Amino acid sequence: MAVLKVHGGVLSTATQRVLACLHEKQLEYELVRVDMAAGDHKKEPFLSLNPFGKVPAFEDGDLKLFESRAITQYLVYTYPEKGTELIYQDPKKMATIGVWMEVEAHHFDPVASKLVWELFFKPMFGMAVDSAVVTEYEAKLSQVLDVYESRLGQSKYLGGDCFSLADLHHLPCMQYLMGTPVKELFYARVHVAAWCNDLLARPAWNKVMELKNQA
Repeated sequence: MAVLKVHGGVLSTATQRVLACLHEKQLEYELVRVDMAAGDHKKEPFLSLNPFGKVPAFEDGDLKLFESRAITQYLVYTYPEKGTELIYQDPKKMATIGVWMEVEAHHFDPVASKLVWELFFKPMFGMAVDSAVVTEYEAKLSQVLDVYESRLGQSKYLGGDCFSLADLHHLPCMQYLMGTPVKELFYARVHVAAWCNDLLARPAWNKVMELKNQA
């Protein structure tokens, strides 16, 4: 059996998304660290794996993939018998997961990623935080979380009663924002707060954080 390879950096939210899925599925893999500070993701040989020059990239034998959410979907469909299922076999239930995966990608992530950049990475790089941008995007995130609060009042997880990719995909940005004042937006909403606590306590996610902390 070919070794699964993830090319990326442990600080990258997209790389963390794939690593979380691998640990939930209890799959062995090799993490090939990409030196992003040196710009290796913008050079060959990495560009042969992802021509857009962004981490992560993924290999399973002769299959090469990029885009973190495409990689996680490949993993859950290719290794259904391993670890946490993360999807439903029922088409209608899976369609609901699909909706919330799209919500994460198009409504949550663009807003949350902007706040992670402003409140975590900018200070780390010694750059000035744009408070006007933070205020704008906190308001946008609040609107998204209001929808989540309503949804999570109906089911334990976004896609239904079981933890799925729809939830997992949120973890990297959620984790970063827990270390910023934006945390209060999550914990001001009862159902969202319970959902956050549940996700952040998952053993598979804790293993990803151990990798990050060792970096």
